[in-house]
This record gives sequence, structure tokens and C-alpha cells, in this order.
Amino acid sequence: MFPSSTPGLSRLKKNHKLSLAGVAAVSAAAVSFSLVPSDASAKAEVKEVAAAPAAWSGYRSAELQAGIAGQKSAFEVRAAAEAQLKTEAQARATAKAKAVAAKAKAAAKAQAAAKAKAQAAAKAKAAAAAEKRAAAEAAASRAAARKPVFANNLDGWIREALHIMKKHDIPGSYEGIHRNIIRESSGNPNAINNWDINARNGVPSIGLLQVIKPTFDAYHVPGTKKSQYDPVANIVAACNYAADRYGSMDNVNSAY
Repeated sequence: MFPSSTPGLSRLKKNHKLSLAGVAAVSAAAVSFSLVPSDASAKAEVKEVAAAPAAWSGYRSAELQAGIAGQKSAFEVRAAAEAQLKTEAQARATAKAKAVAAKAKAAAKAQAAAKAKAQAAAKAKAAAAAEKRAAAEAAASRAAARKPVFANNLDGWIREALHIMKKHDIPGSYEGIHRNIIRESSGNPNAINNWDINARNGVPSIGLLQVIKPTFDAYHVPGTKKSQYDPVANIVAACNYAADRYGSMDNVNSAY
């Protein structure tokens, strides 16, 4: 028999192996015939021996062709698999790029929306502030328009003092204030007492309602001048003191 190491022999089918066994038998027979010394036998031997290699060559060619076909088929399968992997990788890369682009686009859109919202809020806030300022200015303008104008005389001083006293809940009437002013200073805002006990103590009574400095400072009303000689400030401070001491300037009928 032929050695099993012959290339491609191990891949032959069973019927191929049987055929090869037959060829081997024929070869053995040919050798036997060669032992008979005759010309006919020699010719038969040559013929049989020549036929055996031809049969083997046919089987070997078929085997090689089958091997080549198998290798070609395996190569095609591998190439197709590699192409598929490459296609899938490209598809994944494309999908990833699209996802990144979509994410960036969404982020840019969100940022633009946030910026627009902030700008709208700032604009609304500025508009509200402007509206508030306009309302305050309008109110101030109306208040200024409604602010009464008082004459610069005793009547005007008393009326302005009453206007301020009303804001601070200080009681008193025009008649009560006027009566006490006439008694204390005869309506002179610069009147000063330099002979009574207060004068001797260094704090003379001054102004329309003859108020000493400590009393004026203690009962001064914010919004009026800090001067005893100011007629309105003098009246308001004196009425504030009288309200605290006597309940109202209306209750004062003599030196207080």
C-alpha cells in the first residue's frame, strides 16, 4: 500500500481508497507476471504497470482540485466575514458621529434657549423697574402738585404747622395755637425772653411760642428746621410738648 503521508491521501473518500487498493493489487499481479519468462508476459507487465500511475494521477488531480476549491471557499467566507465586520464598524462609527452631532446640536439649542430666557427675564425686570420708577415719579409729581402752598405770615405758619402735626398725630387746633402765640410773642418769631428764670439759667425762651432750647431739642419733629427761630418748627415742637404735658395746646391758657 501507499504511505499515508502522501499529500492529500488522508482526505480521499472511502471509495477512492478502495480504488487505490485495487490499483495496488493490479500492480502486485503485474510483478507476479514479471517472474514468468516470456515476451507476452513482459508486454503485459509493462502495460499493467503503465496503467497504475495513470489511475493514481487522476485521483491526485481530483484531490488537489477539491483542496483548492475548499481553500477558495474558505477564503471567500473569511473575506465576506471581514467585509461584514468592516461594514458594521463603519455603521457604528457613523451612528456614533451622528449621536455626537445630535448631542452637540441639542446642547447648543438648550444653551440658546436658556440665553433667550435670561434675556427675556432681564428685559421684563428692566421693564418692571422702569414702570415702577415711572409710577413713583408720577406719584411724586401728583403729591407735589397737591402740596399746599402756605403764606409766609402768622396764618400761613399756623396752617403749615397743623399740616405737619396731622401727619405725626399731634393734637391741636388753629384757635388754640393762635391764642397762645398772641399771648407768648404777639406773633413775633424772633421774640426772646431775657429776664425770666430760664434766661438767668442761660436758656431763654425763644420764638412764637417761647420754647427753651432743651424743650425744643427734645420735642423737635423731623421734617422741620432745627431752629427755635423758625416759626413752623417752633409751633410744631411746642405743640408736641404741650400734647405730652397737657394733652393738647388747646388746653394751655397761660405760661407753660
